[in-house]
Amino acid sequence: MAEPGRAATGAIPGQDPNVVYALGSSPGESARLQRQADELADDSAALLDRVGLRPGQSVIDLGCGPRGILDMLAERVAPAGRVVGLDADPAHTAMAAEFAARRGLSGVEIITADARSTGLGTGTFDLVHARTLLINLPDPAGAAAEMLRLARPGGWVASLESDIEYARCYPPHSAVDRLCEIFTVAFRRNGADPWIGRRVQELFRQAGLENVQAEARVQMYPPGNSRRTIRLDLVRSIRSHVLEMNLASAAELDELDTAARAHLEDPHTVVISGLLFLTWGRKPDDGQQRPPRIP
Repeated sequence: MAEPGRAATGAIPGQDPNVVYALGSSPGESARLQRQADELADDSAALLDRVGLRPGQSVIDLGCGPRGILDMLAERVAPAGRVVGLDADPAHTAMAAEFAARRGLSGVEIITADARSTGLGTGTFDLVHARTLLINLPDPAGAAAEMLRLARPGGWVASLESDIEYARCYPPHSAVDRLCEIFTVAFRRNGADPWIGRRVQELFRQAGLENVQAEARVQMYPPGNSRRTIRLDLVRSIRSHVLEMNLASAAELDELDTAARAHLEDPHTVVISGLLFLTWGRKPDDGQQRPPRIP
C-alpha cells in the first residue's frame, strides 16, 4: 500500500483522461469538483448509511477526482481500514494525494487508472463507490461490471449519479434554456449520458448485483449555493468543446453566461438543478458469481 496521501504508480501511458471524463480537465473544473465534495456531502453520507460501512473495512472511490469522498470513507473505516482513491487524470490524483496528506488521512492510497479497467484484484473491497462517474463515461456498463468485479462476495457497490431532465428554473429564461441545450449536445460528444441516474439500477442488475435499491433526491438549492449555476459552470468547463463544435461563438457564450447567472442568482428565482439517484446493491455471496444479464 502507498503511504497515506502518496500517489501509487499505475498511470495509463498515452491515455487522454478527457476521453474517459466528459467534462475534461481544467483548473475551473477541478475547483468545481472541490466545491462539489462539500455540496454533495450530505447525499454521499446518506448513501454510505445505506450500506452500513464499518471500521476495518476496505473501500475504493472510483473517479475520485481531486477529493471525492476520501475523507468520509477514511473516517468510517478507521482505525484499521483501507481506502483507495482512483482517477484517470494524473492531475486529479496528484490533488487527491495532496488532500489526503493535508488532512492526515490514514490508510489512504491514490491510484491513476481507468475506472473501467483498474487492474486491481478481484473481490478486493467491501465497498466499491462512485459519485458522478458513470454519467461521464462512454461505457457505463463496463464500469458497472468492473465495480462488481472489485467487490468481495457479499460486498456492496454504490453510486450517486445525476439525471438532468428535470432541471428547471422559474420564471424561465431564454439564456438558461439555451445554455442547457448547448451543454447537453457538447456533453454527449463522447457518448456520456446526462440522464443516466434513472439507468443505474438497470446497469447494476445487468452486471450481476442483487438486492439493488435506489432513492431519488431533488437538487434544489437556496440562493448563494453554487449548485444553482451547475449547468452554467459545466458549460464553462467544456467551453473549448462548445467552440470546436460550433455550437456557439465565444461572444454568444459570454453574453448568455452573464444573463443566465443574473437570473439564477436572483433570490426570487426558483432553481431545480435536476435529480440525484442514490443506488446500491450487493455482490452475490454464495461463492458463485452470476453471469451478467443480457438486456
